[in-house]
Amino acid sequence: MSQILPFETRANGKLLLSGEYFVLDGAVALACPVRFGQSLSVKARAQAEGLVWESKDSDGSVWFSAEYELPYLGVVETSDRSAAEMMASIIRDCQRQNPSFLHGVQGIEVTTNCDFPRVWGLGTSSTIIAAMARWAEVDPYPVLRNTLGGSGYDIACAYAESLLLYHLQGDQPNIRYVAFEPNFRENLFFVYLEHKQNSREGIVRYREKFQGNKMLITEISDLTERILNADNLHDFEKYICEHEDIVGNLLEFQPVKPRLFADFWGEVKSLGAWGGDFVLATSQKSEAETRLYFQEKGYGTVLRWSEMM
Repeated sequence: MSQILPFETRANGKLLLSGEYFVLDGAVALACPVRFGQSLSVKARAQAEGLVWESKDSDGSVWFSAEYELPYLGVVETSDRSAAEMMASIIRDCQRQNPSFLHGVQGIEVTTNCDFPRVWGLGTSSTIIAAMARWAEVDPYPVLRNTLGGSGYDIACAYAESLLLYHLQGDQPNIRYVAFEPNFRENLFFVYLEHKQNSREGIVRYREKFQGNKMLITEISDLTERILNADNLHDFEKYICEHEDIVGNLLEFQPVKPRLFADFWGEVKSLGAWGGDFVLATSQKSEAETRLYFQEKGYGTVLRWSEMM
């Protein structure tokens, strides 16, 4: 049996700078691990049987708890039945790859801790899957496919140490680690839109509209390369605007800048699922002026590039 107790790991959160939605169909996306993440720790449960799970938000509050029977992972009690069943399915999928995982274990306690507010949408679920797979010593990508679904770029970010270009070849991830250190980093800001977006809703709409347009996949992949290699802010802004137009035209959604920030002096790009979570803003004005603009619009969480990456 693999050595599983005690165990502790931490997985990075993520942001997708380019390629949102289209990454599902093979477009090259620019993905970045962020400094925020989630830890997972495991220890034996003294003088008690079963698996007890507790997940904590960044303020220390428990947002999910469950107790399972072992070895079959029946739910004894939980704060959220749907989440408890999903967690059980993740564990079972790990066991399918590694039958010795949790074999013979009588009692165990699992605790996860986010160091970012979960509502930020930086990858609460993906970090759990990546951390669980590392604990179970299995490949996380099949676990993701068989449970939550998605492209897997967030899994790639979980233990990455740099930005990466990510695309799918069939259902297999292709990852190339890259350096992205533009001289205009101080002009880049991340703004939380005070709303956690359900990415699955956006994916459903994308599937309805996309209909296998390979030309769009090529366009997005080309834009990803241009965004990565932009050597000045003007070109970077041009490319992210082109990206916004392509996604907006396909989904028939108004891009975030004209919708919320029409009078902003820089450019604004959605990151990941449109309609919530974080956006990327460019600004040639001071940090204080930039923060004040968004705060006056009601968006108080503004992070510099160096604070997020």
